[in-house]
Amino acid sequence: MKRFIAIVVGILTLSSCERFLDTESHDKKNTGNFPLNATDAEQMITGIYSTFSTAIADAAHTHFYTAELASDDRFGGGGENDRDMHGLDHLMNTQPNRFLPFWRARYQGIFRANTAIATIDNVTVWENETQRNQLLGEAHFLRALFYFELSQLFGEVPLVIVPEAENLPKAPAAETYAQIGYDLQQAISLLPSVPYTSTVAGHATKWAAEALAARVFLFYTGYYNQGSLPVAGGGEITKAQVIGWLDDCIAESGHGLVPKFGDLWPYSNEYTAKDYDYVEDNDLDGWAGDGNQETVFAIKFGTLVDWGDQYKLGYSNQYVLHFGLRSNNGQAGTFPFGQGWGAGPVNTRLWNEWRQAEPTDIRRTGSIIDVENDLESYIYGADAQMEETGYWQKKYIPVTAYNEGTLLPSYAILKDAAPTDYQRAHTQDHVLIRFADVLLMHSELTEDATGLNRVRARAKLGSVAYSLEALKRERRWELAFEGLRYFDLMRWHDAANALAAQEGVAIKNKGVDTQMKGFGGGYRARYEATGGFWPIPQNEIALSNGVLTQNAGWGSPADEFPGW
Repeated sequence: MKRFIAIVVGILTLSSCERFLDTESHDKKNTGNFPLNATDAEQMITGIYSTFSTAIADAAHTHFYTAELASDDRFGGGGENDRDMHGLDHLMNTQPNRFLPFWRARYQGIFRANTAIATIDNVTVWENETQRNQLLGEAHFLRALFYFELSQLFGEVPLVIVPEAENLPKAPAAETYAQIGYDLQQAISLLPSVPYTSTVAGHATKWAAEALAARVFLFYTGYYNQGSLPVAGGGEITKAQVIGWLDDCIAESGHGLVPKFGDLWPYSNEYTAKDYDYVEDNDLDGWAGDGNQETVFAIKFGTLVDWGDQYKLGYSNQYVLHFGLRSNNGQAGTFPFGQGWGAGPVNTRLWNEWRQAEPTDIRRTGSIIDVENDLESYIYGADAQMEETGYWQKKYIPVTAYNEGTLLPSYAILKDAAPTDYQRAHTQDHVLIRFADVLLMHSELTEDATGLNRVRARAKLGSVAYSLEALKRERRWELAFEGLRYFDLMRWHDAANALAAQEGVAIKNKGVDTQMKGFGGGYRARYEATGGFWPIPQNEIALSNGVLTQNAGWGSPADEFPGW
């Protein structure tokens, strides 16, 4: 059966399965006549990557956003009517299809990857074998990444690995993770062993596949209490094999740590730094920029963004906008941190516990804004801000800059010619895998402090002996606000206690002092009811005619966030 493929605006877009026709076509792309050459194959892979933008256009319902607001280190925030933000923080639902855009974007990407993997050998002429292997390896990597994010968010999900419409129930977790393991094995074997400087920014590499394999291994074996990662078709991926992959990544990739932690983040960019005393006071050298040596894999953004098509918002990093300060803040008094939706205030416990454990750790002030001491002025309760603590993260947040005395909503207006619009001007890469994480995963798997201490040395901290507790602390400090903490707590089986500890923390709702509290029986009850997973979109369950079932802990009125 030949499946028709439409090319839209230069990006490969697969039409919905219902529109596929089992007929011969001489004037449309289908799997009988596409791909025919290497350019066609490159378009296919570009089409898979384009689904990242589709998801991020609706940022508040994604894997990363959920992981951040659901973790113990951040609250929901937003305004009094931003129930989606509050619901994420409290592990409660707010609408029956809140994850539908993300679910569909990830399965769209999976369908495109399935098609690419199934048809790439239609191409018989390549520049060389490396070109074919690179593209096929990227398809396997992306399918693995998409299934991993779905599995972390929803637990068990339908497993589709052919480019055909199928109505499938949820696959057992072991089966899906076996497919992820297979895809990563394929990616690692296919992608070339070249230094990251010889690769295309934003594209999967062998090093990214090796690092993702370690992340998958740690989550699967930890959360599900397994000794190895299964592989579709037979076999397993062992701890020793994963360590070998990380050894390879560390030794051969060319990746390394940016010398100064603060230079990882845009607040040290050249347009902002001249007016931001923190940069000089901490002897920063300047932003290392997107695609620096520490970035192992990232989602790229640009200036092709407008309001005409909702997906074009995904060409701008909408996470940056969501985590900005609510209006009345985000102006000159909070320079260089700009305006946004006020999602994700930082839990005061993180600041206090970090200061107590590592009082000289430069990463704390490099990662968190203390509004009382870091800003010229700050308005509590601005635009009905909820769950406010006086602390905000500074890794993904609008960073402003002055241009001849005029405050601009983003440095990217000067750097990248981004739109002069505080909602659309954000071109910062979203880094999914950083080399510091590679070192920390290596230490965790080997139970050796070498990588851990390499990360600590950059922060001007002394060496420590390896222990799991030391490793947990280091991951919390180094990787704060990078979408990993929630899933780390899940795999370590620490989530119930850590989430419950949020209750009683001092906050302000609309400027009024109160305390964080649990809903639906409290944080512990909600985590234990759900296992940390989230509801499958109700529309998908309805479309399946009952083949797809809802996850535990969801689907009743008691699971709905009642509001403050």
